[in-house]
Amino acid sequence: MKVLQNKVALITGGARGIGKAIALELAEAGANIAITDVAPQPEMESTVNEIKSLGVDALAIHADAVSFAQAQQAVDQIVEYFKRLDILVNNAGITRDGLLMRMSEEDWDLVMNVNLKSVFNYTKAAIRPMMNQKSGKIVNISSVVGVMGNAGQSNYSASKAGIIGFTKSIAKEVASRNIQVNAIAPGYVETAMTEKLTDDQRKLLTDAIPLKRTAQPKDIANVVKFLSSPDSDYITGEVINVNGGLYM
Repeated sequence: MKVLQNKVALITGGARGIGKAIALELAEAGANIAITDVAPQPEMESTVNEIKSLGVDALAIHADAVSFAQAQQAVDQIVEYFKRLDILVNNAGITRDGLLMRMSEEDWDLVMNVNLKSVFNYTKAAIRPMMNQKSGKIVNISSVVGVMGNAGQSNYSASKAGIIGFTKSIAKEVASRNIQVNAIAPGYVETAMTEKLTDDQRKLLTDAIPLKRTAQPKDIANVVKFLSSPDSDYITGEVINVNGGLYM
């Protein structure tokens, strides 16, 4: 039997990039999948069809992660459809980079809301059905810059560091209900953002990574699968760095 057979997983920001890779990896492990995103409907439907091709059920919900009301409605819809919720992956996130002296208040607020408030929104909404089940896995996607900082990313770094503090606090709150809460801090991952790097920029980046390569989305998805599986039942409140040695 597959390690996540008959489990139900919700991935925020699941229509593309790392979120999509996570959705596909968990589906291959046997989980039924729900994704939320603000991506165009055709893109969301394409991802759902790809997930369903792996032999599991899938649901796409257009929801803004910044809105608690929309997060609650999404979780309610998922529980009504699948009758349970076993795994939550808080993946939704954006960047609005810039030096602090030039950063607008709007860019600060937007990044904090999308990256950090969304984790509050979905975790708060998902905890009730998990507590009723007396089981659950929550995996929050932080970042290497949340543990080491990065010039020009004070908003992003602060939001990702906040996820780590939130993870450890909630892990303590819900441990007695057999819910494990952990975080992953990825390094640089091959996404649409890294595709825009010049050859010189890419060389500078990879030279700083001991493994001399950036991550593939699947590198992150593999760790999410582990933290979503029974193999991690005695792990909670941890931050797993997945960065090729960039930060140790």
